[in-house]
This record gives sequence, C-alpha cells and structure tokens, in this order.
Amino acid sequence: MAVIAAGGVVYRHQSRNIEVVLVMPVQEPNRWALPKGHQDPGETLEQTARREVREETGLLVQIESALGHSEYWYQWQGQPIHKQVYYYLMTPRGGSFAEHDHEMSQVVWVSLSEALKRITFATEAEILKRVQAQLTPP
Repeated sequence: MAVIAAGGVVYRHQSRNIEVVLVMPVQEPNRWALPKGHQDPGETLEQTARREVREETGLLVQIESALGHSEYWYQWQGQPIHKQVYYYLMTPRGGSFAEHDHEMSQVVWVSLSEALKRITFATEAEILKRVQAQLTPP
C-alpha cells in the first residue's frame, strides 16, 4: 500500500536567528516533528501541505519553494506501507498556535539549530539541513 503526505518547514527570521515550527503529537509525547499529513482525494501536494500545516499548527502559510521528499516503509496492522512525504519551505501569513488541532500537544518556535537537536527522525533532520543550507548565507 502507498501513502502520500505533505507538509512543511515554517520559518521566520527572529533577530539574527532563523526559527522553525516543530510539533509534538499527543499520541507520541516524546517525538518532535515537522507538521505534515496525508493527502486527501483531489488535493494537490501544495494544498495538502498548507491544510496539514494549518491543522497541526494553527498557522496560515504561504509556500516559498519545494524542499524535496522523503520515503520509507513501515508496518501498519501487519501490512507493509510505503510512505512518501513532500515538504515545502513556508512562511507564516496569519493564524496562531492557539488554533492548532487536538492531535498536537505542543507547537513551538525554536531556532533552526535547536530544531536539528530536537527532531526525532533522520529523514526530517535531512529536510531541516536543506533549509539550513538554503537560508544560511555562506
């Protein structure tokens, strides 16, 4: 079975730092992640990414560019699942963390360097490293 998902790295410049949004799911209280979720029928990847980020963070966002995708396999109820997750670089355009859905226990801004320390999965760390390379001057 194949699953398609999309989400993003929401960022802002704060003083001399770049800050990004991380989320912690209620069901996984020790996992820091990037906001993302499954594509609904009829949605484009960009629509999925904006919707999922809105649901999980409460923020309205604008997509700046594509960051690529990750893919991996996992087991769900004895079935092998092939998951592809497409990521986008995003900026906030409204909303607030107070409006995030019930699936997230925490939604936070952290510096990009702190996000790289906190993020749980290596695939998402790679996406953050792409952001770091793209946004940090040489």
